[in-house]
Amino acid sequence: MSDIGDWFKNIPFITRYWFAGSIAVPLIGKLGLISPVYLVLWPEAFFHKFQIWRPISATLYFPVGPGTGFLYLVNLYFLYQYSTRLETGAFDGRPADYMFMLLFNWICIVITGLMMDMQLLMIPLIMSVLYVWAQLNRDTIVSFWFGTRFKACYLPWVILGFNYIIGGSIVNELIGNLVGHLYFFLMFKYPMDLGGRSFLSTPQFLCSQIDEVGFLDSAFLQAGDLCPKSRQEAEEVGVITGVKAFGWGTTEVLTLPSADKYRSV
Repeated sequence: MSDIGDWFKNIPFITRYWFAGSIAVPLIGKLGLISPVYLVLWPEAFFHKFQIWRPISATLYFPVGPGTGFLYLVNLYFLYQYSTRLETGAFDGRPADYMFMLLFNWICIVITGLMMDMQLLMIPLIMSVLYVWAQLNRDTIVSFWFGTRFKACYLPWVILGFNYIIGGSIVNELIGNLVGHLYFFLMFKYPMDLGGRSFLSTPQFLCSQIDEVGFLDSAFLQAGDLCPKSRQEAEEVGVITGVKAFGWGTTEVLTLPSADKYRSV
């Protein structure tokens, strides 16, 4: 039991609470402690009955049953793996920036869900995070089931098809991919590769709030300000926001919950 506790404590802070919530809320619905009717996103209840918790609960809830259990476990595994990789890799030492990415993606998904009457938002948010990781590591070679090998940039689309085969919906995965692409384009592609202006930046209040919960400073952060002071300072410590910070061309082995963990080869 202590091994599980140690493993859980070693999960990065933001991923840990997202992962735990994605287990706790479906369990609450499964046990009937709260009716699933109150956990999904319904536009009428949100707008007219002011049930403002629904966008959050719909992001964490998934109806687990005989026909959906495997799909749930697979996506829970993707959440753990790719959120951990982003939080400890591209966003290492920058929790406010990672939280901002999640909030941006989540808001876009909630708006889309309200417009399209989507009741469950877990998979779209997970896929948006997976998409960002895949783009930041686009030349990494990944191996999927049956020895299939391809570049990481194709991984979100392979998983889209895989989730559909095991019972998912193309719409959920597609929206997640499109939202992830929107964030990646506005934050990285357009300002860095195309020379455009930067449309996205982490709000200062978010930096201050995250500082208050006890995150440690990094080499280019100061107390009360967990956002990079400048692009130049970030470059000096090798953690610049963007694809230039990553070593491309490595090989990763992609496994699912029934197999071994990721390993570098």
